[in-house]
Amino acid sequence: MTSKLPHVGTTIFTVMSKLAAECGAINLSQGFPDFPIDEKLSDLVNAAMRNGHNQYAPMPGLPSLREGIASKVDRLYGYRYEPDTEVTVTSGGTQAIFTAIGAAVQPGDEVIIVDPAYDCYSPTVELFGGRPVHVRLGSDMKFDADAVKAAITPRTRMLMINTPHNPAGTILRDADMRRIADMLRDTDIILLSDEVYEHLVFDGEPHASAINYPDLRERAFVIFSFGKVFHTTGWKMGYALAPKELMTEFRKVHQFNVFSVNTPIQHALATYMMEPANYEAVPSFYQAKRDRFATGMARSRFKLLPCEGSYFQTADYSAISSETDLDFAQRVTREFGVAAIPLSPFYKEPPTDQRLLRFCFAKQDATLDAAIEKLCRI
Repeated sequence: MTSKLPHVGTTIFTVMSKLAAECGAINLSQGFPDFPIDEKLSDLVNAAMRNGHNQYAPMPGLPSLREGIASKVDRLYGYRYEPDTEVTVTSGGTQAIFTAIGAAVQPGDEVIIVDPAYDCYSPTVELFGGRPVHVRLGSDMKFDADAVKAAITPRTRMLMINTPHNPAGTILRDADMRRIADMLRDTDIILLSDEVYEHLVFDGEPHASAINYPDLRERAFVIFSFGKVFHTTGWKMGYALAPKELMTEFRKVHQFNVFSVNTPIQHALATYMMEPANYEAVPSFYQAKRDRFATGMARSRFKLLPCEGSYFQTADYSAISSETDLDFAQRVTREFGVAAIPLSPFYKEPPTDQRLLRFCFAKQDATLDAAIEKLCRI
């Protein structure tokens, strides 16, 4: 058969995690925690199973969970989405992104993607017949509003943004969001705002959600992840928010994609998220891990770029090697026992002079310390 994605192979996350396992290396590549979740949350899931909540949930999600999401969003951002028509529970953030693109993008539509970008963006646009239009973050890994504005054409259907940013670790701020609002005003361009790391913003900075900006909110799918907040990436639980008109189209795709998502976990999350303390401590928890990793790596030959959010630290290795990032990442895994992610797979056309790796610091302190010791030997 003819491939619909002829240029797509196995994801770099799978490649590097497999290599890490084969070499017995510390895996700082794929973005998942290696520490246990809150026992209260797992107890809630077990209780939901024992209480018989094991069959299909309603297609858009349990009403109690959608109500809890709407209340949390209102508490954090001062705007309340209608739970019945504007909130949908999804099988993780990636499924929500896939579904939003599928609902909005027609064959021939252009979708602006800001590189380096999470690797599901571009292939999903292509699957639905759209044309990815790639622009880059600036050399400082910050949002380049002028480059994005220059990429807008009459065929532009969607702009995709991500804050905090994976893999760069930078954030969008109020001025960035206002520039985006200005450039989209008087257009029919849809915004897809990937905010799965909303609670991983550091140094006292606020999370500049699209929800905060009425001009953006009225045209946006906003995507979130329970896995990133509650350290449960393997549960694949997330949600999407959008105005009723957009969410109606989203659900048309959602119902034929997954229909509904894990029922007992939805019951557990509906109860667990009623207590704000269960997510309010997340920024300080991960900031401490960022700082531990950065302090240890100060003894290394790597140059760490500023990490403003997410649980990823980008590091420049140009003082160590002129190898390509993939070659260097694989050699570090094999010879020094630490796996990282090269940044080039996050680009359509990676900068030729860029020498960057991404390390995940969502790990136990002992894991981080062991990795730091190895990396400082390079």
